[in-house]
Amino acid sequence: MATRTAAGKRPYLSVFGTAYPTPDGTCIRDYIHVEDLAAAHVLALEALKQGSPTAAYNLGSGRGYSVLEVIRAAEKVTGQKVPYRVGPRRPGDPAVLVASAEKAMAELGWRPRYTELEDIIATAWQWHRRRPRGFKGLVIRGS
Repeated sequence: MATRTAAGKRPYLSVFGTAYPTPDGTCIRDYIHVEDLAAAHVLALEALKQGSPTAAYNLGSGRGYSVLEVIRAAEKVTGQKVPYRVGPRRPGDPAVLVASAEKAMAELGWRPRYTELEDIIATAWQWHRRRPRGFKGLVIRGS
């Protein structure tokens, strides 16, 4: 959402709360690149095909970033201001959620390729720059 906002596709980014017990007051989350997520799914499907039992896996980099850190990183990568509005904290929203992907690493051999926030944002920004209309008009070949 930060890159869509930087690209002008959204008027602002919503920040749900600034009074969390975190260094900057915003919640911390573990962000994963969509290609890393897709690679884990492919590995899980291959494991099922080989006869492994169904399993659930947590996926992530093992490192969390606050919402304001994401906004600042998006502004740095894109060179654009990312407008945001602070709203109330969502009920039940934990201050910190960071994944342990150890099980996926051990059982599937999965490792995230993109572990740095700026790299994740940079590839998303490149995608938006190449496809200003998003998926509209995108032709998928071979399907």
